Amino acid sequence: MRVLVLVDGEHYPPVTRWAIDVARTLGHEVQAALLVGGLEKVDPRRPPDLGVPLRLADGDPAGALARTLDELRPEGVLDLSDEPVLGYRERMELAAVALVRGVPYLGADFRLDPPIAGPPLPVPAVAVIGTGKRTGKTAIGGETARVARERGLGPVVVAMGRGGPMEPRVARAGEVHVEALLELVRRGEHAASDYLEDALTAGVTAVGARRAGGGLAGAPYATTARAAAELAVELGAGLVVLEGSGSAVPPVPWDAGILVVPATAPPEYLGGYLGPYRLLLSDLVVVTMARSPTGPENLPALRSHVQRLRPGARFLVTDFEPVPLAEVGGRDAFLATTAPGPVAERQAALLERAYGCRVVGWSARLADRAGLAVDMDGAGPYDVLLTELKAAAVDVACDRALARGAEVVFLRNRPVAVEGDLGVEEAIAGVLELAVERSGGR
Repeated sequence: MRVLVLVDGEHYPPVTRWAIDVARTLGHEVQAALLVGGLEKVDPRRPPDLGVPLRLADGDPAGALARTLDELRPEGVLDLSDEPVLGYRERMELAAVALVRGVPYLGADFRLDPPIAGPPLPVPAVAVIGTGKRTGKTAIGGETARVARERGLGPVVVAMGRGGPMEPRVARAGEVHVEALLELVRRGEHAASDYLEDALTAGVTAVGARRAGGGLAGAPYATTARAAAELAVELGAGLVVLEGSGSAVPPVPWDAGILVVPATAPPEYLGGYLGPYRLLLSDLVVVTMARSPTGPENLPALRSHVQRLRPGARFLVTDFEPVPLAEVGGRDAFLATTAPGPVAERQAALLERAYGCRVVGWSARLADRAGLAVDMDGAGPYDVLLTELKAAAVDVACDRALARGAEVVFLRNRPVAVEGDLGVEEAIAGVLELAVERSGGR
């Protein structure tokens, strides 16, 4: 393997040369070395002779690595540095720089391979990825598809998930309704998979894919996402929206990216570990659930990480508002949501104020089947269930509501900007334009 080695001045040059020789005996062809920092054991007036061409980081290891990789195009980065020059966070940032360029990052006891591989799709592709589960990623993915549809881009969503179908499956707009979802439950299948939610709430065709496991950088252990993306193209997609799953990223190359981060996320999820990798892949960072009780506390740190690691990305702070997909005015409603209790109370008040229903009961345990069953079995009379299409929405919530003779109305989580002059639709439209422009320049 042709490699670029990372070295530091905390090692004596003869020791570093010896390590490079060892790398050669292990089959590596060392193209060059990048001195990432440290001056304790090298002469600052004269770069060390390591037997290979030497580049200097000059205080900017990440930038120097990016430039060197773009120039030399090695097959791997071999890290021969160590603490204190490259600490835990600094090393992960350099790994992110390599991985985002499709270059493996290797060290003494680890190897990180790029999660994204293979040829790009023949149409523009936008990815919507997240820092973890329950970030609001599906809502942002659906909004991206909706904006693309309104601009005549012919979007098809590809959503991979841990409850996705064994083989890629198509859900068309208008085909997702309660009876069809209950039939999936009767067949023992997951009836609240993300692709079904996308087709229902965005009014577009969606293709479901399966994935299992997730690596440090977001690679699924196994997934059918590429087959699903190719099926989307066969269906005539003018643009493909690739949705990640949890912190896992789609393995198919894309042209522009959106990273979804809840305001409650620990800032280290964005600035540490391999959060920088996800950030470097993104053109827009959407902070969701900013009105959560602890949300505002994290915003300065999240914004700082974006400005430091991806200064060209736009930063959008949002919250979600529930929107019924049918008329509910004047009716008694029970609300089922994955939002925490205080947020569920606020949602109930908004639904009453904006849509004229009376929320006579609610449960914030949509992701807790046993707890949801207890809440719904103990509820008073209601004539309509308002629920997100998530978790136990179909097999528990819809089943119990229909048994009472109540109607089921699904909710769309609409993102709304809560600070600044940048609106949600404008921000997403900018990403779509980037995707179309970049795909045309491939």
